[in-house]
Amino acid sequence: MSNYSVGQIEDFAEIFKALSNPNRLKIFLSLTSCCKPGTVGVIDRDCSVYIGELADEVAVVKSTVSHHIKELKRVGLIKTERQGQKIACWVDPEMVEALHRFFKF
Repeated sequence: MSNYSVGQIEDFAEIFKALSNPNRLKIFLSLTSCCKPGTVGVIDRDCSVYIGELADEVAVVKSTVSHHIKELKRVGLIKTERQGQKIACWVDPEMVEALHRFFKF
């Protein structure tokens, strides 16, 4: 049937549930298109984007983007780091690889 445990299946279900919201999916796709996964722990212009920039890009107010960022972070899709008054966020490359393996037939 599957090479995944019940816990892993539940984790993926939570990820897909988070991505089922159109705004969260837009945010995740925006991060994957502008920032290369694989640069965890390095914060610079090439691998992170600030929440305010995301709000402008997906046409959603900052407070709503912050809510969606928290949900994407909760399921492990993204990482965040406070930098003064800003919060940088980037895609977790390990999660991208896990999703890639999940969908690889």
